[in-house]
Amino acid sequence: MIRDGAAAAPARERKRRRPDQTADRLREQIIAANLQPGSRVPGEWIDPQTLGVSRGTAREALKILAVQGLVESRSGPGGGVFVAAVRTDDAIRMLDNLFLFEAPTIADIYALRKVIEPELAASVAGRLSETDLAALHATIRLYEDEPATAADEYQQRLAELDFHAELARRSDNRVLGFICIFMVSLLRDMTVCREIYHTRNPSLRESGLTYQVQLLRAIKAGRSKEARDIMARHMVEAEAYMLDMAQIRRRGAGTTS
Repeated sequence: MIRDGAAAAPARERKRRRPDQTADRLREQIIAANLQPGSRVPGEWIDPQTLGVSRGTAREALKILAVQGLVESRSGPGGGVFVAAVRTDDAIRMLDNLFLFEAPTIADIYALRKVIEPELAASVAGRLSETDLAALHATIRLYEDEPATAADEYQQRLAELDFHAELARRSDNRVLGFICIFMVSLLRDMTVCREIYHTRNPSLRESGLTYQVQLLRAIKAGRSKEARDIMARHMVEAEAYMLDMAQIRRRGAGTTS
């Protein structure tokens, strides 16, 4: 017996636009041929006659792949269509847009952060260069001083998030690092989180600074278990604060409505 979901999948596939289907075919060819960034996409692959589509459809398919960051067109001598390296920031932005109008909850995000951030911290312990450690210290220095204004405090809150993103960029596990950066990006974009970050709370900066200084010491010394434990405590405390603040804001909105 065929389940409804299994029967619906081919139907959904048939409804996809011709340019999207053509773009998928080209993507599969690039994967199958193991073309690397900088490789030229063979001209016959993108020829409308070979593809069996109109010139307009072929152009739109290439535009889809370009928007996805997979190919780029170069003009002039030696020009053509080439495989491009998808940038992490571009991929993150596309995923952010997926959740732009149906944002996850703070609890959803921290359910992941509480698991993956401690593992991230443990994974980089004893593995970072002096240059890496200096870059992380530079991020911390952005919020070492007392903020003069609410705007300054808001920027410092974002710098705290940047610390986690910078740490993730230095992970040997690219999947782990990418997910950690994506979680940070979601927090930066969510309206409720922005409102919380705009709320003044001087003690929060001190708490975050303490955690991150302790964390860097453990990472530099190669104490992976200690780094994991510090990050785990930090995530639990951060989640509790964010959830409490979100609830306070909901109550406040309810009393003014």
